[in-house]
Amino acid sequence: MAELWAQEHAERLAKARPLADRMRPASLDEVVGQQQVLGPDTLLRRMITADRLGSILLWGPPGTGKTTIASLVAGHTGRHFVMANASMVGVREIRDVIDDSRRRLEEGRPGTILFLDEIHRFARNQQDVLLGDVERGILTLIGATTENPWYSVNAALASRSTVFQLESLAESDIIEILKRALMDDDLLRSRKPVVSDAALGLWANRCDGDARRALNALEIAILGDDREPSHEIGEAEAAQSIQAKALRYDRAGDAHYDHISALIKSIRGSDPDAAIHWLAVMLSSGEDPRFICRRLAILASEDVGLASPQALQMAAAAWTITERIGMPECQLTLSELVLYLATCPKSDSSAQAIWTAMQDVRDSRSQPVPPDLKSGPNPTHDAQAKNYVNPHRDAEASQDQNYLTSPRSYFTPSTSGFEAEVTRRLEQSDPHDTP
Repeated sequence: MAELWAQEHAERLAKARPLADRMRPASLDEVVGQQQVLGPDTLLRRMITADRLGSILLWGPPGTGKTTIASLVAGHTGRHFVMANASMVGVREIRDVIDDSRRRLEEGRPGTILFLDEIHRFARNQQDVLLGDVERGILTLIGATTENPWYSVNAALASRSTVFQLESLAESDIIEILKRALMDDDLLRSRKPVVSDAALGLWANRCDGDARRALNALEIAILGDDREPSHEIGEAEAAQSIQAKALRYDRAGDAHYDHISALIKSIRGSDPDAAIHWLAVMLSSGEDPRFICRRLAILASEDVGLASPQALQMAAAAWTITERIGMPECQLTLSELVLYLATCPKSDSSAQAIWTAMQDVRDSRSQPVPPDLKSGPNPTHDAQAKNYVNPHRDAEASQDQNYLTSPRSYFTPSTSGFEAEVTRRLEQSDPHDTP
C-alpha cells in the first residue's frame, strides 16, 4: 500500500512540473543550440572529459539553458550537486555547503558543485565567502547570470572562474525544441494536439530566443483548452497563449546600456532606420523617455556639434516637450529628433576641443592671464589693460592681440555642414595667427 501511495504521489508531482522542466535534456548531446559552448572540442567539453572542471560562470539571456547545462555538467562529473537561488540563500547556508564539500573530499568522495542561480543578486560581501574555498578547490562554483559578470560579480571571484557566454536561441532551435516536446512529452501526447507550422513559427518569433517561454506557451495552448483532444492549434490560438512578444530588456541591467549604446552609435553612423529601431525597442520596453532625451542632448553636442548647431536646440526642445506631455505622445517628438540627428552632418570638433583643453589644463603648468586682458579694481591691472585692443574699434589691430601667454591650438573644425563656414571665418580672421 505504501508503495502505491508513493507512486501516486510521484505521478502527481510529475504532472505538476511545467513542460519546460519536464523537457530538460538528459545529456549534453541533447541540448539544442549553444554549440559555441557545448560543441565538439570546445573548452567546456575538454574540461569535463579531462575531469578538470573548475568554477565557471554561465552568462546569457533567460531561457537559454544555463540551469540545464549546470545540472548536466554536474551529472557528467559525478559530483554532489546543490542548487540554490542567490536571492533566497544566505551566508550561513553557503558555509554549510562548503563544510559538507570539505568533509566529502576528506573522506575520499567527490566534492560538491554549487549551482548559484542569479549570482548577480548575491551581495559582494556574500560573494567574498566563496573566494578562498573556490580558489583552493574545496568547492566548485557554477554561477548563472543574465548580467555581465565582469560588472555584476565580484572581480576576484570572476577572475577565478571561466566565463561562458550563452546566446539567445535561434528560431529554428526553438521550433526543434517545440517539436521534440510534442513527440516526447506524455502529457501533451495524451491530448493528441494538431499544431500548425504557423503556430510553431509564431511562438519561435515571439519568445525572442527564450525556450522556457515558448514551451510555457505550447503547454498553455494544449492543456489550457477543454475542447476535444484532437483540436487544431493555429496561429490565432498560438498568439493568445503567448500574448505580447517578450523583449530582452532590463532597465536596471546590461540591456539598458547596450540599447542606448546601439541607438547612439546608429545615429553617429547616420543610419536613421537602425536608430528608429533601437528607439522603438527602448520605448516598447518601458524605458524612461527622459533618459533617452538626456543622452540625445549629449549626442547633439558631442557628435553633431557645430556641423549642425540647430541640433542642440532641437534636443533641448524635445526634452522640454517630453517632460510636459510624456508617453505615448512624446514618441513622435523623439522620433523626429532621432531622425534629424541621424541625418545631420556630424562633427566632434567642439567635443575634441574641450577634451584637449581640459587635458592640457590638468597636465601643463598654469598660464597667467595676459596683462592686456586683466580686469579689476587693481590699478596695475587698469594700466596694463590700456594696451588691450577692442576688435569693435580696430579689427585689424586686434588680430595681433595675444589671448594666451603661450598660444595653443585646440579647435580644428571639419568641413562637415556648418563647420565649413566656420573654417572659412577662421581663415579670414585667425586669432592664433601672430606675427
